[in-house]
Amino acid sequence: MALITSDRARFPNNPWQLVETVHVPGNAGTLETLFSLGNGHLGIRGAHWAAADSELPGSFINGFHETWDIKHAENAYGFARTGQRILYVPDANNFTVIIDGETLSLAESTVLDYRRSLDFATGVYECRVVWQCRSGATVTTTERRAVGYASRGALGISLELAADRDISADVTSSVINRQDQPVEDQSAHDPRRSGRHAGRVLLPVRLDGGDGSLRLSWETAESKQRIGLAVDHWTSAEVQPFDTQVHEDDSSVRYVLAVGADQPFVLEKSVSYAVGQSVEDLTDAAEAALRPVSEIFAESAAHYRDYWTTSDIEVAGQPELQQAVRWNLFQLAQATARADVAGIPAKGVSGSGYEGHYFWDQEVYLLPYLTYTNPANARQVLEFRHAMLPEAKVRAKELSVDGALFPWRTINGLEASAYYAAGTAQFHIAAAIAFATNRYNWASGDTEFQESLGSDLLIETARMWVSLGFFGKDGQFHIHGVTGPDEYTAVVNDNLYTNVMARFNLRAAAALDHPEIDDAERQLWEQAANRMQLPFDEDLQVHSQDNDFMTLEPWDWNMPRSKYPLLLNFHPLVIYRHQVLKQADTVLAMFLQWQEFTAEEKRRAFDFYDPITTGDSTLSACVQGIMAAEVGYGEAALDHFTHALFIDLDDTHGNTIDGVHIASSGGVWSSLVSGFAGLRDQGVVPYFDPRLPAGWDGLSFHLKIRGRLLHVDLEQGFINLTVLEGGPLEVEVRGELLTVDGETLRVTLAPVAAPEPTVFPSGPTTASIPVVRANS
Repeated sequence: MALITSDRARFPNNPWQLVETVHVPGNAGTLETLFSLGNGHLGIRGAHWAAADSELPGSFINGFHETWDIKHAENAYGFARTGQRILYVPDANNFTVIIDGETLSLAESTVLDYRRSLDFATGVYECRVVWQCRSGATVTTTERRAVGYASRGALGISLELAADRDISADVTSSVINRQDQPVEDQSAHDPRRSGRHAGRVLLPVRLDGGDGSLRLSWETAESKQRIGLAVDHWTSAEVQPFDTQVHEDDSSVRYVLAVGADQPFVLEKSVSYAVGQSVEDLTDAAEAALRPVSEIFAESAAHYRDYWTTSDIEVAGQPELQQAVRWNLFQLAQATARADVAGIPAKGVSGSGYEGHYFWDQEVYLLPYLTYTNPANARQVLEFRHAMLPEAKVRAKELSVDGALFPWRTINGLEASAYYAAGTAQFHIAAAIAFATNRYNWASGDTEFQESLGSDLLIETARMWVSLGFFGKDGQFHIHGVTGPDEYTAVVNDNLYTNVMARFNLRAAAALDHPEIDDAERQLWEQAANRMQLPFDEDLQVHSQDNDFMTLEPWDWNMPRSKYPLLLNFHPLVIYRHQVLKQADTVLAMFLQWQEFTAEEKRRAFDFYDPITTGDSTLSACVQGIMAAEVGYGEAALDHFTHALFIDLDDTHGNTIDGVHIASSGGVWSSLVSGFAGLRDQGVVPYFDPRLPAGWDGLSFHLKIRGRLLHVDLEQGFINLTVLEGGPLEVEVRGELLTVDGETLRVTLAPVAAPEPTVFPSGPTTASIPVVRANS
């Protein structure tokens, strides 16, 4: 059921803001995700300040986690041993406001007017509520929040009270340790949701406070990470705090005062976090990084002023889509801007979903965006992966392969996936890291990285592939016992996506001029790549997802929608026996390795796999849309793109409450740049084959590529290219090699005719009735 698009009176379509004009009970947790703030390091959910009005409030710091020993019901060698879970850090966004003896809350008080907004241009959250108090006073509260950028552990909050008459105000500002609050473990009902720890997690190290200031620190019980927190308060009335309390779970500063009709009361709350594994008390480090609230707001505004200059994507003539596009781009900035040398969790820092783990999502779905908008950040993510090499080499030995085997899901470098069939078996994460490395090398021209860390990543992953696979009696190179991106088929032989990406990995490593590679190893990599088995069904003339996929029983597509997502309604073995996909990984392979397949092969693969893909994965719609655009299905491309665009805004997968699907937001960027603008990379030069949707007036964006800033402006029938910074750049547009410089190059684009869709036999719906369906 749609959320944002279902009520445009409540959520007006503003191209630079997400706005809510009426408070309606329900969906509070989802809206806390949609209105969240973050900078890649620190995140704060968009909860209301009153406890009664929040559903899943909290704050997070990227990588701050707890560990525990995984208990397997039936153990086996090489199973993941150490669980990791992102923690709720002590949360500063809490106020209790009592006016003339009445505690204000949206749930219980009378609200005359309400408006809250998330401003994409400044990164500022604002919520303004006009209350009709039981005492007769009309009171307006305005809360504003922003996170720091130059000071990435900083959070600024201001709360203003204004009244139409003299009132008595009692305001308490709190810091709450939400991690150790008793709550239900939702993961028992949905494996996508984060679990909870049984015992206490945050153990107090220092608890000090006085005169409106708090200095607090904790240590995690098992991972031994430490967090320090410094909080200072300032008031416009220069009133002294009535009371300051400190406690391991709830510390507070209280103000009691009279507020005059002509003198609004402003309370500013400056917060600073510091994390590490030092035995030292981190409150001093947090205190040193405290900034005035006004400075934090200014940092945020300055950051986004620079960000949108080169990262905005304008969709001309589509106001309904523009807001959603910018919201997704805003989320990408919030998940990555100050992550520094760290991974990007699957939910960014907007929630605890997927337990704060790093997956292949960051390399395949987020690194394209970072590589072309913020190459320095892209390098930092790859540096983070490189720092995991020692653990990855140990893991490789544990699974009897050479080189490095990166964990499927992790925070600290150790494998945290307890279900190996859909976790450890996804060896393709190695190729994702190699692919992102090669893309960064190609797009940035960063030779220092390419010759050092980049080469390490390519070499060690290539060594893993050549030892994992084998040359069969047919002379082909096979990779058995793996799971591809489609988790509805698991532990298969010769998964096409895995083999295609492994082939790329091997060739990229073999092409390196590196003293560590001898002739024998190089030749082995080349032979394995050249003889890689790519399953192909001769009868259907379609690449098979794996060696056995075409032999599986077709899924019953008359199944009611209430049975989706399948992973919540069927045992994995039931799903594995059927021809049904969570995401179309063969189609994804043909997008990433675009030069390795013919247009006919891509079209037939799309025609076959698109109708049997459930879309249960939020990673699927964007890729299906990109490939629909390439093969010429403009309407299907727009449908898939629109689905991806509103996955969180409309909560179409029912779990936005746990955080933004940040990889899908990355997929939105790729859908626009690689789908409708048709960018393909890692060839000789950047390649464009645009497919602008029929109803769009235009599409424009910037790419940072090889030291240049390239502006791309599409309109119906034309692509305009301009180098705004740097020297001339060679590009290819539909087979024509061109040189772009500071003068706009305008290239005419002929219309692309939609091909006739392939017709495939769908397989029997019963044991005896053959059915034929047309795919489009």
